[in-house]
Amino acid sequence: MGLLLDRGGVRLMLLMGKTVPLPAPSEVVEALAQVQVTRDAGGRDGFSLTFNVGKDKTLEYALLNAFSTALMNRVIIAAVIGVSVPEVLIDGIITMQQHSPSREPGASTFTVTGTDLTTMLDLKEKNASYPNQPDFIIVTTLLLNYAMFGLVPKILPTTDIPIETDKIPRQAETDLKFIRRMAQRNGYIFFIEPVTLLVNQAYFGPDTRLGLPQAALSLDSGSNSNVTSMSFSQDALAPVGPDGDYFLALAKTDLPIPTLPSLKLPPFALNPTPISRTTILRDAGNKSPAEVLNAALATVSTSPDSVTGNAQVDTAKYGGIVKPRLPIGVRGVGLSYDGLYYVRKVSHKIDVRKFTYTQDVSLSREGTGSLVPVVAPS
Repeated sequence: MGLLLDRGGVRLMLLMGKTVPLPAPSEVVEALAQVQVTRDAGGRDGFSLTFNVGKDKTLEYALLNAFSTALMNRVIIAAVIGVSVPEVLIDGIITMQQHSPSREPGASTFTVTGTDLTTMLDLKEKNASYPNQPDFIIVTTLLLNYAMFGLVPKILPTTDIPIETDKIPRQAETDLKFIRRMAQRNGYIFFIEPVTLLVNQAYFGPDTRLGLPQAALSLDSGSNSNVTSMSFSQDALAPVGPDGDYFLALAKTDLPIPTLPSLKLPPFALNPTPISRTTILRDAGNKSPAEVLNAALATVSTSPDSVTGNAQVDTAKYGGIVKPRLPIGVRGVGLSYDGLYYVRKVSHKIDVRKFTYTQDVSLSREGTGSLVPVVAPS
C-alpha cells in the first residue's frame, strides 16, 4: 500500500488521489526522496514530498504530469511503528508544485507541498446570517458540507445564545475564517486532525490540554535515551491578562473586568510564571456580563505559555509517533524542567534514501517545576 520506508520497525505509507485517495503508484513511490510533515497546534498542518525526477523519451519530466501529484489532490501519509495499526501523520491537499531541473544527472527534483483539510473550508467566501443560533450550532451546520472528507465533528457547546431582536450572527468570509472567528470569541480553538485512514476529527472547543500523557522524551538516560538534543527557555512576558471596564446595566455603573490567574487546564507547572502584561478589552462596554467573562477567560487561556522547549526525537528509539495537542513527559533535564508538557508542534523529517526518520518536537507549559513525581517511560 504505497510502502515508502521499512527500517527498524518503522514503515511509511502514501495514498494520493481525489476525494478518496488510493495507494500511490510504484513510479511515484520509487521516485520519492524526502518527506516532511508538520503538525502545528497553533496553525495549519502541512507537508512536502520531494521526488528525484528525470526526462523520459519525449524529453518531459513525466512525474510533473502524473495524476497522483496533481494540484488539489488529497494526500495521506501514514506510519506504522512495530506491529501497531497505521498512524496517519497528515491528511491534506496539494496546493503547490515546484520543479528544480539540474544539469547534473539525478539531481533534478520535483516537490509538491500542501496543507491539511482546513484548506477545503477556506476556498469560497460567503455572505450568510444565522438568526437565533448559538455558535456551536452554526459550526456543526457548516461542517456538514464537508462530510465527503470523512469529517467527524466534535463540537463543544457555547454559552451565548443570540436573540434575533438583539443581534444576528453574520458570515462575510470563508467557512474557515468564520469558524475561527467564532472560536476566538468563545476562548475556543478549531482544528482538523486525522483519526485513522480517511477519517478526520473536526474539533471546536477549549484548548484544555487533556489526554493521556505520551511516552516520555528522555535525555541522558542511558539505553532509555530517545532524543538527540533538547533545549528550554522561560519568557516572563508571555502570559497576558485582561484589563478594562464594562457597563452593568442593572446598576447603571462601570465595573472593572475581574483579575484572573493564569488559567491552563490541567496545570502542568509547580511554579506558574506570574502575569506581567495586560491587554484592554476595548469593546467590553458593548458586551453582556457573560460575554465579558468569556472574553476575559479567552484572553488568559489563549495567551502563550512562558516555558517552551524543543527536542529532536529518534523515532526508532522512541518507538512511536509524537502527537500535537496532547501532554508528554520529559525526563533527564533537571528538576526545573522535568515533568509534563503540552506538545505544540511536531515536524516529521524522513529521508527515504538514507532511511532516517526524526521528529522535531516543540513543547510548552505555564512555568517551571513538575506537579508529578514521575512520567511514563517510553
